[in-house]
Amino acid sequence: MTIDWRSKGFWAPDGTVDPRGRGLFEGGFTWPLLVVRRAAVEANIATMAAYCRRHGFDLAPHAKTTMAPVLLAAQVRAGAWGMTVATPNQALVLRRLGIERVLIANEVLDPVALRWLAAESAAGWQVCFQVDSLAGVEAAAAAGGPLRVLVELGHDGGRTGVRGLGALETIARAVHAAPGLELAGVAGYEGQLRDQESVDAYLDQLAAGVDRLIEAGLLPDRGLVACGGSAWFDRVIARLGGLRDRARLVLRSGATVTHDDGFYRERTPFTRVPAEGPLAAALEIWAQVISAPEPGLAIAGMGKRDASFDEGLPEPLDVRRADGHTVKAEGVRVTKLNDHHTYLAVADLALTPGDLIRFGLSHPCTAFDKWRDIPLVDEDRRVVDVLHTYF
Repeated sequence: MTIDWRSKGFWAPDGTVDPRGRGLFEGGFTWPLLVVRRAAVEANIATMAAYCRRHGFDLAPHAKTTMAPVLLAAQVRAGAWGMTVATPNQALVLRRLGIERVLIANEVLDPVALRWLAAESAAGWQVCFQVDSLAGVEAAAAAGGPLRVLVELGHDGGRTGVRGLGALETIARAVHAAPGLELAGVAGYEGQLRDQESVDAYLDQLAAGVDRLIEAGLLPDRGLVACGGSAWFDRVIARLGGLRDRARLVLRSGATVTHDDGFYRERTPFTRVPAEGPLAAALEIWAQVISAPEPGLAIAGMGKRDASFDEGLPEPLDVRRADGHTVKAEGVRVTKLNDHHTYLAVADLALTPGDLIRFGLSHPCTAFDKWRDIPLVDEDRRVVDVLHTYF
């Protein structure tokens, strides 16, 4: 394995390097640097695989979180039934990686992509996508088939998905009647809802919609019911579990593979059902203090090009001094990010230019896409592999 000058964080000014076996602090890397802890990832994958098995759900984790073949392969080895993506381009990547079963959790109306999906489906690839309009049904039918689709139920104020069970049945009947199309099941997404009451009400409506389509003779025997983000999957288990005998239930939670130190730490279902978990934060980013220009302020050499910030700012966890001594980053707080600078409010702990800070991140889905290559490290922070991402 070789890495060259095109990958940030890896220091290879004279050509290529093989980073495997190197420690993060031995001179082969530069800052900032995003890393993934192998032990935490392996534990998270095992936890979610066991959780789904216990509750009679299949797992098709959302690949868009990492788009890292090493991690996708690890999830498949752990028993993932398939993988989920958001776009035809991501589906193409997974097809080339040899993922046998893919759900596109989105509408597809691009005729170029639809023709490709039809050809790959005809060649035996198990792929399906969502529809929520007659226009979507017509576009899919025009591709010539065969294509498998899921009719999607949405909710008021949400994104895609029909509003209401009448519309759900209307689109399902249109799919059923369209040449070249197969109605594979029903899809939904509860992740944008903010409280358990609204989540449960939506999931109950989704279950009622599945029953309605079954009674109308529109769904195949044990058709797919695909749902579930990473914040409410316990409610998906609870409210859709009654469909087990009539449908194949598929959970799509993707951020669980690395979890985080922010958005999902606060919202993980395992805070509500702790005996079922836990998950561990596997992502961390190391950045150097480059300036301490005034009392109470320090600047780290990391910014929006490096760290996720859309669902919470990075959280300082530890400070590594020049002599290798590490202390907790108590009283250090990120206040804002520029493109390449992080502003740190400093209370009691003195920060010196040259110190390294280990940050936890919030929302892994917008962290991975900022890095082409990411070291996978052991608990001594020695590189055991490199994750390549395909965004």
